[in-house]
Amino acid sequence: MTDTGGAPGGEGADTPTPSQGVPQASAPGSGEPKRPEDHAASPATPPRGWQAPDAPPTPPPGWQHGPSHRPDAPYAGQQPPQYPPYQQYQPPRWNPNGLGKPGVIALRPLNIGDILDGAITAIRRHALLVLGIGAVMAVITAAITFVVQKYALANLAGFASTVQLGPAATEEELRNAVFGTFGDTFLVLISSSLLTSFLLTVTAGLMAAVMSRAALGREVTFGIAWGEVQPRLLPLLGVAFVYALLSTIGVLLCIVPGVLAWVFWALAAPALVLERGTFREAFTRSVKLVSGAFWRVLGVLLLARIIESFFESIIQLPFTLGSGVFSQMFNPAKVTVPGTGDLLLASAGQIIAGTIAIPFVSLVTVIVYLDQRMRREGMDIELARAAGVQPPQAW
Repeated sequence: MTDTGGAPGGEGADTPTPSQGVPQASAPGSGEPKRPEDHAASPATPPRGWQAPDAPPTPPPGWQHGPSHRPDAPYAGQQPPQYPPYQQYQPPRWNPNGLGKPGVIALRPLNIGDILDGAITAIRRHALLVLGIGAVMAVITAAITFVVQKYALANLAGFASTVQLGPAATEEELRNAVFGTFGDTFLVLISSSLLTSFLLTVTAGLMAAVMSRAALGREVTFGIAWGEVQPRLLPLLGVAFVYALLSTIGVLLCIVPGVLAWVFWALAAPALVLERGTFREAFTRSVKLVSGAFWRVLGVLLLARIIESFFESIIQLPFTLGSGVFSQMFNPAKVTVPGTGDLLLASAGQIIAGTIAIPFVSLVTVIVYLDQRMRREGMDIELARAAGVQPPQAW
């Protein structure tokens, strides 16, 4: 009899063993781990190569998707495409100088501050040339004003003697003296206005030749400026005379037509010199450039004249005090006739003030002309090309 090894109940002889080929599952909770052979033969694990009926077919080894599935997938042995790095979009930035600032003004539509600053910068950069032209015009103005005032002093002295007579003078003598004095005063006023307007217009033509190169940052001398103005000197004098006469008489007699003529024809001198047109074309171009911007041009020119008057008053104040004319305001009952020395002292103050004031107003007029052309005709692009300035990339 064979020994069963102490199996309980004697069941060990009848129970098959794993060595006989029959797997035997361990009882739950017995704690005996499964062997690898048991996992491979487990009915829960599908055999190799088996697929579910609803699953997509598995591609063979080495197979790759075609272009219809993924266009950017490279083929076998092909380098993947190189894409540029991502850059965030930046909107164009505003350039304060527009297409650049090669000279005294920026190449873009200008505001009032830019126009005044451009005139001052032109005086500072080309002081010898600009102030030299202004000094010549100021001397001419002071000389003619001195002659006119000297002529009017004779009737003013007669009026002073008539006033001193008091009740002894007849009514006719008083009337003649008063009208004669006011007539001489009006003559001095209108002659001074005509002369000032005439010389300002001529100076604007000269400053147009200066500004045409100063705006591009190029060197400018009196010879270069005179070479630009000399062929058109006679038409420029004609434009200045007609403009001064009509605008001055219009302002003194009827203010509305005078202001219209003063504004609409203000750009005739720069147009004549820079565009090399005729007498009639200069006035036509000025009207065309001012049309649609009347109030803006009027405001800029009026502001320039106010600055000129304020500056001249400050400069001439010490000379006026020295001539004794200022003391007449505090004693109107006593009529004092200025002498030749007083007039010469006042003329000296007029020359010093006009040396700076006359070029300033003329330069403002020329810059207004350039600004209107940049706004209407794209002259800033032409100036940038002439100066060799590349437009900024942000535009």
